[in-house]
Amino acid sequence: MSLTFVIGGARSGKTAYAMSRALSRPAQRRVMIATAQALDEEMAARIARHRQDRGADWETVEEPLALADAVLGLLPGDVAVIDCLTLWLSNLLLGDIDVASAVQALCDALTATPADVTVVSNEVGQGIVPDNPLARRFRDEAGWMHQAVAAAADRAVMVVAGLPVALKG
Repeated sequence: MSLTFVIGGARSGKTAYAMSRALSRPAQRRVMIATAQALDEEMAARIARHRQDRGADWETVEEPLALADAVLGLLPGDVAVIDCLTLWLSNLLLGDIDVASAVQALCDALTATPADVTVVSNEVGQGIVPDNPLARRFRDEAGWMHQAVAAAADRAVMVVAGLPVALKG
């Protein structure tokens, strides 16, 4: 098992980095675990474009909520990318699901899986303090989630302007 945590801002190149890393690893199966939900036409188009860009070499698992279960379904020899944790967090908050329990279950699954996993997330804590309670809670929960996943990871990388900066490992 190998766990890499990749974090960066919007359009920083973090998913491209994660995909490139995954493609460089030997794999029985390549799995994209996608957390996005197509709740509007624009998001549906984004999801379709991402799926097309990945190509047929990738199996896609769409899991907006039960992310730990999806990770536990990975097999030895799998190379997986989870994209992304902040969308998953949004889904949890909007679904009124206990975030701390879900994050703990995810960290437990990530440390138990026999697969090589790269987890992608958006850094949201470096901006201004949000102006409403839900946005502030999202920012705080994201920070705590990122700390937990980074602690569990073998490697952590921040991607800035397409350049990976090693944080851990």
